Amino acid sequence: MHNIPLFKVLAKDTWVKPFFKHYKKTMIAALLLGFMMFFCAGALMFTSGFLISRSASIPENILLVYVPIVLTRAFGIGRPVFRYIERLVSHNWVLKMTSQLRLKLYTTLEKEAVFFKKRYSLGDILGLLAEDINHIQNLYLRTIFPTIIAWILYIFLVIGLGVFSIPFACLMAFMLFGIIFVLPLWSVVVNGARQEKEKQLKNELYSELTDNVIGVSDWIFSQRGQEYVNWHAQVEKKLQDTQANLRKFNRRRDFLLQLIIGLMVVALLFWTSQQFIGDHGGAANWIAAFVLSVFPLADAFSGLPDAAQETNIYKDSIKRLNDLPVFSEAPPKKVQEGPFDIEIQHLVFQYEENSRKVLDDVSLMVPQGEKLAILGRSGSGKSTLASLIRGDLTPTNGNVQLAGIATEQIGDNISEYIGVIQQVPYLFHTTILNNLRIGNEQADVAQVWEVLERVGLKQLAESLPDGLNTMVDEAGLRFSGGERHRIALARILLKDTPIVLLDEPTVGLDPITEQALIDTFFEQLKEKTIIWITHHLQGIEKMQRVVFIEDGQLEMSGSPLELANNNSRYQKLKAIDEGKI
Repeated sequence: MHNIPLFKVLAKDTWVKPFFKHYKKTMIAALLLGFMMFFCAGALMFTSGFLISRSASIPENILLVYVPIVLTRAFGIGRPVFRYIERLVSHNWVLKMTSQLRLKLYTTLEKEAVFFKKRYSLGDILGLLAEDINHIQNLYLRTIFPTIIAWILYIFLVIGLGVFSIPFACLMAFMLFGIIFVLPLWSVVVNGARQEKEKQLKNELYSELTDNVIGVSDWIFSQRGQEYVNWHAQVEKKLQDTQANLRKFNRRRDFLLQLIIGLMVVALLFWTSQQFIGDHGGAANWIAAFVLSVFPLADAFSGLPDAAQETNIYKDSIKRLNDLPVFSEAPPKKVQEGPFDIEIQHLVFQYEENSRKVLDDVSLMVPQGEKLAILGRSGSGKSTLASLIRGDLTPTNGNVQLAGIATEQIGDNISEYIGVIQQVPYLFHTTILNNLRIGNEQADVAQVWEVLERVGLKQLAESLPDGLNTMVDEAGLRFSGGERHRIALARILLKDTPIVLLDEPTVGLDPITEQALIDTFFEQLKEKTIIWITHHLQGIEKMQRVVFIEDGQLEMSGSPLELANNNSRYQKLKAIDEGKI
């Protein structure tokens, strides 16, 4: 990978290239504006040099310098104007592109979220979101745009000089070719390898330092602390030597670049003195014009070696982005009408290929209005089943359907049909009213007070200093666990979804609060389908059916009364839960 040139990496790119066509007009405008900026800079110095020299020779008529005066003003104004517009257009193009890249990346991370925790560390994810996108942004602003503009200028200058003298144009083309092609290529070949070595040494240091800081006590107790210090010093020295070689090369290359520019100036001095020797007013008028124009144009070429050298950093970012899976989502489907039955057919799910099956050939029918409890130990697959019902995951085999439509195809519209109350409902740092209206943004204040009364929080809300406009602390820490669950229930009631999924909402509550909360849940949700994920049997008698999942399969199913009378395993679980065993 390290020896693959950037253009080959871009050739296989599916992240960045699509935006070329989408924003091609803006990109072309940015390139032309960049060319005009350097053209005006060079033309300003050209006309200024001619004007100064011509004026110093005391022209017989002021009209002889009138045109250079006007052009000097025009190019003097044009240079900053084109520079400003070019910055606006180029940054606008890049920011549009990177905003779409970030959106694409967020979508990928969201769809792949379950797997990212296993495949990537937090630092990897932050690197993708921030560092790699910024690298691609710099790739265009600091490498691709300046390089294309420099090549356009190169062609323009060679053609322009060719009008006066083809041999001299070829000489200048040769010198400029060394700046815009040979030096950048040399930088990539020589310093690119050093940059790779620098990156490897830094990664090695970071990795070892992290591991050994965490295990520092082991080093101390084994009396090997000095051994690690010596190793670290050796790697640090290698890194410093590599960085010193990088700086040394850059100094030599920059000296060579300035030497070529100096030779170009000398060549121009000689050529103009010969080319315009018979010109009325003296060759000095043109000598100053041509020589002075070199310096602003040199700025367009002098940054190319550094820009080319940085491509070694950018190509890794492009490679990492292209290694991510890309999801081409079909438009979400909308459930047209009820009944809102949930049908699970021969469901198989595994998080990664060749890993163990979390769910294995599970079939289940949940008609609208049924109260179903799903029991199981931690890791048995019940939470995964809940995620599949919500459409957050796609089955490996089989299907999960809501009203005849696969739940993963419903997309974000699933919230119209399934409400969720989790173990720790999250409250946002805004007013109580806004927190409740997350369930239904169109709900009026009267509806909010009504659901608060239904969940038993009306008195609490009325007692607060600002009522519904009372600010909630971050994560809702001012409320108890039971109160946060009641607020979550109020959101569900405002949303009025036909199905409610309770994902172990009573975990961590004391028995009295737990029973009161269960009573409120089932009283307020009695007309709705309830799917209760739990490993705790308190309140289980309120359910119409209980299923037990173990090792990814349904082990038992029946009403609480049937299981209590006929199933020895359920009887044992009930006894353990009640503390009788």
